[in-house]
Amino acid sequence: MTDRQSVYSGRELMAAAGVLFPSADGRVLVVRLPYDRKHPVAVPGGGWDPEDVSPRATAVREVREELGFTPVLGPLACIDWTLDDFRPPIAAHLYWAEPLTPEQSAAFAPDTAEVGGWTWLTAEQAAHALPPRLSRRVTACLRAPRSAGPLELEDSHPAGHTLEHLTVEPPPEYTRLAGLALTGDTTGTAVEPSAPPMDRAGYIAGRPRIRAKARAVFTDTAGRVLLVRLRPWPGGGEEPYWTLPGGGIEADRELPRAAARREIREELGWEYEPGWLLALDWLPGRGAEPAHDRDTAVLVYLFDGGTASDERLASITLPEDELVEWRLCDPAEARALLSAPSWSRTAAALAARGGSGGPAELVEGRPAR
Repeated sequence: MTDRQSVYSGRELMAAAGVLFPSADGRVLVVRLPYDRKHPVAVPGGGWDPEDVSPRATAVREVREELGFTPVLGPLACIDWTLDDFRPPIAAHLYWAEPLTPEQSAAFAPDTAEVGGWTWLTAEQAAHALPPRLSRRVTACLRAPRSAGPLELEDSHPAGHTLEHLTVEPPPEYTRLAGLALTGDTTGTAVEPSAPPMDRAGYIAGRPRIRAKARAVFTDTAGRVLLVRLRPWPGGGEEPYWTLPGGGIEADRELPRAAARREIREELGWEYEPGWLLALDWLPGRGAEPAHDRDTAVLVYLFDGGTASDERLASITLPEDELVEWRLCDPAEARALLSAPSWSRTAAALAARGGSGGPAELVEGRPAR
């Protein structure tokens, strides 16, 4: 681990949401960031705030603040988890938007501190103009069939079911703004700051953090789901707490699939290769829902564990300091043992098994809206 990574050690990460506005001829809207000289081209969007009930809400708020209108969002296009030596990891959500109406296009009222111009780019142009990670992320969404979404990406490369639709390709040449003519370009009409409003380190230090978990859905040959019971915390009462196997992602050093492998090895004693990502569940913190006891939002990845044989189930070895017992449960029993959000996300994950698309997008176990 580098010195910079050690500054951001732990389970916390940042979250962001961007929006893909498609045009009728297959182009996508990009904006110029007047404060960023190194990476001046982006898609509309920005960082999650604790008051946002979900990344979808973040995307809507950011477009409203940047461009002056409220977008109509479609489905989640991709989820991308990226690691970096210079900042905490980011869980980046990218959404499709409905094509802009003539009224919305005419109503563009960009915040000139955030948007210094905009244009529509083909997939090829966007691949060169956007910074490398964002380029890979946007290009993946533009290249893959919509029916494959949401795409699962790790460090902006295809993972899980996305590998069935896309291959890993070398990055295109990064050209930034070269050759692009922007509408609403403020370069010559507004005084740009000589430096960003805040230095990079200060900005990163001030951004809110979330946490994330990776869990796996295993069933037996009868379709019963495998649950484990946590050992009660000292002073936390003796109320039994059941959950799917898995746990917290060490955000500073591992990607979600690696976390799922490690957690299942630690909790069940199995060597496990995660299957398809079945669901993404966003649990708001008290900043968005004051009644919640979570201090911040939590993002849960649910991977398919497949069908476990009787022989494999018999080999389960629980860590005595963490887990008390395991049980195979039919739907009625699982619903009775799990909390309402946990059962809802488990049911959504089971329903997504065998599908051809990506994970279900959930908020507290229910379909995101």
